[in-house]
Amino acid sequence: MTHGALEKLRVIDATQMLAGPIAGVRLGDLGADVIKVEPPNLGEFNRTRGFEDKQSNGEMTTFLAVNRNKRSLAIDLKHPDGKATIHELVKNSDVFLQNFRHGTADRLGIGYEELHKINPRLIYCSISGYGSFGPYRDRPGQDLVVQGYSGSMFSVGAEGDAPTPSALWGADVMTGYQAVIGILAAVESRHQTGIGQHVEVDMLSVVMDCQLQEMVTYLNAGAMPRRMVERSAHGSIPAPYGVYKTKDGWLTLAMVPLPLLGEIFNDDWLKTLTHYNSGHVHRDKVYALIRNKFVDKTTKEWIDICDEIGAWCGPVYNYEDLVNDPHIKETNYIVEQPQLRGGSARTVRPPLRLSETPPTIRRGAPALGEHSREVLSGVLGFSDSHIDELVAAGAIGLVKE
Repeated sequence: MTHGALEKLRVIDATQMLAGPIAGVRLGDLGADVIKVEPPNLGEFNRTRGFEDKQSNGEMTTFLAVNRNKRSLAIDLKHPDGKATIHELVKNSDVFLQNFRHGTADRLGIGYEELHKINPRLIYCSISGYGSFGPYRDRPGQDLVVQGYSGSMFSVGAEGDAPTPSALWGADVMTGYQAVIGILAAVESRHQTGIGQHVEVDMLSVVMDCQLQEMVTYLNAGAMPRRMVERSAHGSIPAPYGVYKTKDGWLTLAMVPLPLLGEIFNDDWLKTLTHYNSGHVHRDKVYALIRNKFVDKTTKEWIDICDEIGAWCGPVYNYEDLVNDPHIKETNYIVEQPQLRGGSARTVRPPLRLSETPPTIRRGAPALGEHSREVLSGVLGFSDSHIDELVAAGAIGLVKE
């Protein structure tokens, strides 16, 4: 029985935080053997630091979220025996994934050039904030900081508002996804050439790419997203695109033709605004007119009305609303992943569906060093006595029971 489309692929995941680990977890969901390399003692950042230190069965929820389907090898990359062991593992692996600050991997002896010499078939993926060249290459790449650089914070809100960051870790998560795309492209190229390559993904490029429509409009027509007097959900999308207060909650409206709104509110002026650009020209006036017109009915009542006339809309959920939604329940968005200390943690299922090789959750997030002995013996053929020597020397860490 297949464990996924990528079950023949072995990945060394030397990443931490979010962008790198989410790339590793997505490869693992698709069947790859992902070996998470992390320092002994504390392990990677999210093992010990999370959202208000919230835990499930003694494990940090932020770590559980993006480290399922991985085996943990606790190894000191600064120790000569640790580096030698990684070099041995590279000989038996297909992908090396890292998101160290610029120059760190080279200083540790695990940079692309050195590992390519050891295994020319290796696909080496570097994730960074700003790339490997240019004046910002040494700057820290963190989601909020990159959002600020990207120009995206001025695409929402009203004139005079402070810059508005996204509530999603969009820069991190989308960078992880782009890394997976690059890795899979390199795997296909290797099928043809037999040679691996260096895949580089930087967060700023990814967030700029996510704004292609806005960027191309600015670069070729000189027009930036414009904040108006009235608050809107996007500086370049015409009214009534936005969020509105209802009797019992909130309602979203997408690109709804203004004459349809005229039908809803029996407003003769709105019915005359038949041109798509009317929502741009009269944007402030439209928002001011309709901003408070939804408070006399519930969100459900407005959705029924909008659905009947073909106006795109939806509710604004919090997490409790979301997980109790009938669509979420019926389509099994929320699933379980096992935990080391018994029981399981609830999580979100992989977003992909493949008819022949579906993604699976085969193991939960590993304990630090849980698979050190298993990886070294099963992959590299190290004897128990050799592993014990590495542990005694401090190069390798084992799981603490």
